[in-house]
Amino acid sequence: MWTLAAFLLLIPSCGQAATLEKPVLSLHPPWTTIFKGERVTLRCDGYHPLLLELRPINTLWYLGHVLLPSHKKSIEVQAPGVYRCQTRGAPVSDPIHLSVSNDWLILQVPYAPVFEGEPLVMRCRGWYDKVVYKLHYYHDGQAVRYFHSSTNYTVLQARASDSGHYQCSGTMRIPVESAPMFSSKVAVTVQELFQTPVLRTLSPQEARGRVVLRCETRLHPQKRDTPLQFAFYKYSRPVRRFDWGSDYTVPEPEAAELESYWCEAATAARSVRKRSPWLQLPGRGSVPDLAPTPAPAPQAAALAPGDQPLSFRKTPVSRSVPSITSVPNSTLSGLQFPAGHVATVGPQACAPLPTSAEQSREAALQPKVDLLLREMQQLRGLLSRVVLGFKDPQTFRKFTETPETPSSHVTLSPGTPETTVVEGRADS
Repeated sequence: MWTLAAFLLLIPSCGQAATLEKPVLSLHPPWTTIFKGERVTLRCDGYHPLLLELRPINTLWYLGHVLLPSHKKSIEVQAPGVYRCQTRGAPVSDPIHLSVSNDWLILQVPYAPVFEGEPLVMRCRGWYDKVVYKLHYYHDGQAVRYFHSSTNYTVLQARASDSGHYQCSGTMRIPVESAPMFSSKVAVTVQELFQTPVLRTLSPQEARGRVVLRCETRLHPQKRDTPLQFAFYKYSRPVRRFDWGSDYTVPEPEAAELESYWCEAATAARSVRKRSPWLQLPGRGSVPDLAPTPAPAPQAAALAPGDQPLSFRKTPVSRSVPSITSVPNSTLSGLQFPAGHVATVGPQACAPLPTSAEQSREAALQPKVDLLLREMQQLRGLLSRVVLGFKDPQTFRKFTETPETPSSHVTLSPGTPETTVVEGRADS
């Protein structure tokens, strides 16, 4: 009767079995590659109900998909393959890949995953522990370390850049020193301890009307109990040094300004530090908070280096003397030059409309402008004929023998067909 009651009390409930975590599988010695004929020990650590402890079957072992006959917490193995274990009522453990080599030289790496900031240890081992001389370690084909004889290669604080394929080479005395031997390549992956942090602004409901920044990151599931510290920076100046809190309240004077912040997450020993991207606060100087300007100018699309909006102003109208703009290969009789104004470059909508007084002045100047244009055309024809005359010596001699004429009347020889009479008027 007592045995039945004890049996009912010791049976775990369905809810308890559903919350059990998977067991942890370990390897001793902690190397994933061994020589042929060697044996290693596997140990399965997990939750074992008291009832099952009273019976011989408490652990299940798998090699690939094959169930092994042993039910102990620890077993010794020498066959290569993928090993897993399971305790009653819990999920299956993570696998361990065991390799068996028949080479003279093997490179041994840890079975457990290596995380950022942790030591990474590798061992170049000779056949049945023979001493290896002139030892080189290689990372992705590049030599990274040299030792005179057998020595482990250790990276004190591993980084993601330490992931890759490793290999070692060396010589052994069997019985005399051999030629250099190379091990097989082994892949090593350094796990990310936590993600790159992201800085964000809490909502007004969460921040209770204040501006609160939160530095968010996520730890690896196997390292979720690792404590992290956080620091906050405004531009390059720290505003709060490393502390356990992941929130930072921006002071009121700074909350209204256009400021850029970033945060940094790190382990307590600072072995792993990661910084977030920039976060710009939407202060009064930001684009959405700019008040619309009364002028119908285009809206600025960016801010000047001085955090001031770009201004668009109309070019001021110059009140100087008239100027003449040259137009190639076109008649100038249709151009008008109002007195007191200069032609400006820009849309016609920006030019001022002429008044009645200006229109009367334009009408009075029109005959003089037309006369000036005709005389310029005649002068152009005269110059072209003079150039042709210089090309012909005979014409040039006749041109030089022409008697001098008064300043108000210039006459060329009428017998020369290439010359033309031009009269200069005093009233011009």
